[in-house]
Amino acid sequence: MKHASALERKVTFFFVAVGAIALTYGFLYLVDFLPEKPEGTSPDSASLVATTTPSGSEFPEVENAEVSSTLPMKIIFDSLDREVTVLNPSSADVATLDAALLSGVVRHPDSADFENTGTMFLLGHSSHLPVVHNKNFQAFNDIEKLGWGDTIRVQSEDTEYVYRVDKVSEAKASDAEVPLQFNTPRITLVTCNSFGSKEDRYIVEAYLVDTRPLAKG
Repeated sequence: MKHASALERKVTFFFVAVGAIALTYGFLYLVDFLPEKPEGTSPDSASLVATTTPSGSEFPEVENAEVSSTLPMKIIFDSLDREVTVLNPSSADVATLDAALLSGVVRHPDSADFENTGTMFLLGHSSHLPVVHNKNFQAFNDIEKLGWGDTIRVQSEDTEYVYRVDKVSEAKASDAEVPLQFNTPRITLVTCNSFGSKEDRYIVEAYLVDTRPLAKG
């Protein structure tokens, strides 16, 4: 009986471990951090700016965007003197997410929000071209210059969440490791040319230090 009990515990542990690995792998695949075999040359941010954002053009509206007090609406970098709209598309398909990137920073719909504790993934364009008509292509410009202890403010409709930068790093296109936290409120910012592309990215990790209500009106 003791031998059978030990065997059952081992089998249970095995399936729990496999399930956790599968969940993590699946999420990495969704946010395009798993390496893929190159298939030709994909357009970089330069060609995107030149062909997609001519001066005076209107940018496409994001379908299925959600609005809720539990979702981020704006991100503010005091040290970079910048604030950017955050979009929350409910669909995780590449076309929808790429369209949302044209209008601001994107919270990946499979990551945490303010109601569900965990890591919130926010992705945004970064471009240092001399002429950029759509400023959302520069949403995450210079986030690699953030330092330990810098604060990032993320606002919902009625609350401001203050995060403190914990780590800034550069991930190679071949790297498959992404920091995931399921039990602590954190944000991870990632530069992203396209959800379908594989390029080096800057990653900023920060943890929640304060919340405060926003003044109404």
